[in-house]
Amino acid sequence: MKSERTLREEMIRFSHLCYERHLLVAMDGNLSCVLPNGDILCTQAGCHKGLLTDEHLVVIDRQGKKLRGRGNPTSEMAMHLACYQERPDCKAIVHAHPPLAIAFTIADQSLAQCVLPEVVLTLGTVPTVAYETTGTKGLADALRPYVRNHDAVLMDRHGAVTLGTSLLDAFCKLETLEHTAKITATARSLGGIKTLPPDEAVALRSMGLKRYGGPPSAVAKADSPGADLPQACLICDGCSDPSHKGLAAPTGVSAVRVKGPGLDQVRKVVMEEVLAALKGEA
Repeated sequence: MKSERTLREEMIRFSHLCYERHLLVAMDGNLSCVLPNGDILCTQAGCHKGLLTDEHLVVIDRQGKKLRGRGNPTSEMAMHLACYQERPDCKAIVHAHPPLAIAFTIADQSLAQCVLPEVVLTLGTVPTVAYETTGTKGLADALRPYVRNHDAVLMDRHGAVTLGTSLLDAFCKLETLEHTAKITATARSLGGIKTLPPDEAVALRSMGLKRYGGPPSAVAKADSPGADLPQACLICDGCSDPSHKGLAAPTGVSAVRVKGPGLDQVRKVVMEEVLAALKGEA
């Protein structure tokens, strides 16, 4: 197992990366990892992750009692402790505020569908936890049933939490989550989302659980029908055409910019279509 010194260096590096990759801003977010003796190293409350140094790191025990370090541990330590309690296999946690992923929760759009093969392989799906006040026991308790079965979870209007076997693993899952949100949002703006065929989604997820691992409860289902995928991935809704449910509704239009004399003609056509639609409703 890595030494505490090495883990401290990694925590500083990945805190900086979270800021540099625009996964959090200002005093947002927090990171933690398990030390060789079983205690937990975490970021200090109220520190800028882009400017984090060793003096901003705190060591606590498994009950949240501060053992070493300046200042107080992150105000969201209850969330971290809940994750470690539910997932003994977890060795590191990253909590950040990835903007596009959060936007999906605000828009009430789910990322818990099977769209990108690489994401199904490594994460399965990403559920969203109903809103709870940040930093509270209520939020920590709400997360428990989700982190038992998932390595990446979104929290409504709040952010994301990713669990890993190392800080690198947890950070990569966070990057993958936000990258997925970017691709999905782009696809939506182009007209809609095509989900993977159920058979392919199940084959990918089963392969990923065996190859890369995951939550023990999920790995145990690697050879089960449907693996650990939700029902949304097991029905062919939008396999060949953009889905009318879940991630995005098809717009039915393409975006263009019209200049010059053609603009008046476009206006005329649009007005005729609107008037025709109004007459049809009358």
